[in-house]
Amino acid sequence: MGQVTVRIGGYTHPVSCEDGQEGHLIALAAEVDRRVGSIRAMGGQFGESRLLLLASLLLADELHDLRVELSHARAGQPGGAATDPKLAERLARVAEKIEAIADGLERP
Repeated sequence: MGQVTVRIGGYTHPVSCEDGQEGHLIALAAEVDRRVGSIRAMGGQFGESRLLLLASLLLADELHDLRVELSHARAGQPGGAATDPKLAERLARVAEKIEAIADGLERP
């Protein structure tokens, strides 16, 4: 099992992952860190848990938007990811990965 230390919002966190997934996990943590940075840029003082909560809500909102867009694309409705089946499938894979990340964050 792989082990990496990620830095989010100025805090370091050791995280385990499947062997070979270390780089992917670091990239995911960087994405969360970007969300934390954008929240901090809005002002206000937040503790680590509050920052992570707000960042996960931003990511969940993006996931929701992707699901709606994917649903529209699969139904061939306007306002979705056009009607490109390859794009719809790619969005489905992205949504699945985000769901897996969200599930991992929910576990203690």
